[in-house]
Amino acid sequence: MHPSQPDTDAKALSSLAAWATRYSPWVATASGANGTDGIFLDVTGCTHLFGGEEALLSDLTQRLNDQGLAARAAMTGTLGASWAVARFGEGGVVKEGGEGQALGPLPIRALRLTNHTEQGLIQVGLKRIGDLGKTPRGPITARFGAEPIMRLDQALGRAPEPVTPQAVTEPLRATLRLAEPITQMEAVGEGALRLCAEMEQVLESRGRGARLIRLSLFRVDGDVATLEVGTARPTRDAKHLARLLTERLERAETDLDAGFGYDALALDVIRSDKLLLRQNGLDAADFNDGDLASFVDRAGNRFGWARVRHVHGVESHIPERAVVARPAHVGPPPLDWPEDMCRPMALLPCAEPIEVMAEVPEGPPRTFKWRRVAYRVARAEGPERIAPEWWHDEAARTRDYYRVEDDAGRRFWIFREGLYGRNLTDPRWYMHGLFG
Repeated sequence: MHPSQPDTDAKALSSLAAWATRYSPWVATASGANGTDGIFLDVTGCTHLFGGEEALLSDLTQRLNDQGLAARAAMTGTLGASWAVARFGEGGVVKEGGEGQALGPLPIRALRLTNHTEQGLIQVGLKRIGDLGKTPRGPITARFGAEPIMRLDQALGRAPEPVTPQAVTEPLRATLRLAEPITQMEAVGEGALRLCAEMEQVLESRGRGARLIRLSLFRVDGDVATLEVGTARPTRDAKHLARLLTERLERAETDLDAGFGYDALALDVIRSDKLLLRQNGLDAADFNDGDLASFVDRAGNRFGWARVRHVHGVESHIPERAVVARPAHVGPPPLDWPEDMCRPMALLPCAEPIEVMAEVPEGPPRTFKWRRVAYRVARAEGPERIAPEWWHDEAARTRDYYRVEDDAGRRFWIFREGLYGRNLTDPRWYMHGLFG
């Protein structure tokens, strides 16, 4: 069992509808009594491209099954009949004019009625669509309103119900066609800069920033070479993107064969994220991390993103489980630590036991010995209590963390595991991290 995630389901269905445009440009998500759980396609004039109605339907269901999606599809002359046959019938193709026969034995709920109307029709004995079709319309409309008759007429093709396709976002692409072929990488770099400047305006109009871009070089003989660069954070800075592409071109120059030259260039944004404008303080004292992001992008594209990582947060209060290192160009931006959370930049690979002397059992340490070296504590802050995650380890114990500084100014992050008088064994002290 998994918790319901309506927003995630709706996003996945929207992506599936965009995928289905391979069969028709008129695609919309289907909604009805069971909620949004399918897609509508108006394939008028498209079926011959796939070998007919049966072939199109078979190809669609097979591709969905290959993606691990259990789907049942129907093709009829109306949206209402297709919705009903797909969910309450056997699916397949219903020839034009055969909607009435196909819908007759199906339950009344196949008409996409509201729950109140559906239950009312069932109570008066109209349990199937065929029963409703045989009943005089006047009494039905007087008692239940126009909804039952309208849905019936839509399913039988007596009333119109056009497909309202979802808005299709234009691909993020910029192209440059050249009057004369070029062979020098410097000229390709200048073309890339022009494409990035054009893409900057497009991204700005959509409020997005690029995370992965691809430069395609079209050779006059039809061959196409592609180069991809990624970014750690969303950006639409044309000069920065062009610099990344230029460095990539310089490294790949020996592998690229311009032949008789390139006569066209194209820049595609493969992945993008929202990019919100950030207001700096009037005193210009705010930290500007643009230089750091630029360095991360250049290092990642030069040495490989597996060697450049960001720290991302995980839903856990246990320090060694609270973060995970991922390639800097994968996932959301890196973790922003809360201002009131003072943690060391790096933890020890494994917490190491230490010997501690304290004035009182529950108090901070006064001296401790770690790796055979004794330290005298000059200052101490804490404790910060972290309860165990019992669903991971029932034997785990409460931790009390202290930030301590010795008389030489060195700062440590240590914790006491367990509470006095509440455990079978005495609490133990551990060294967990060092402050820079």
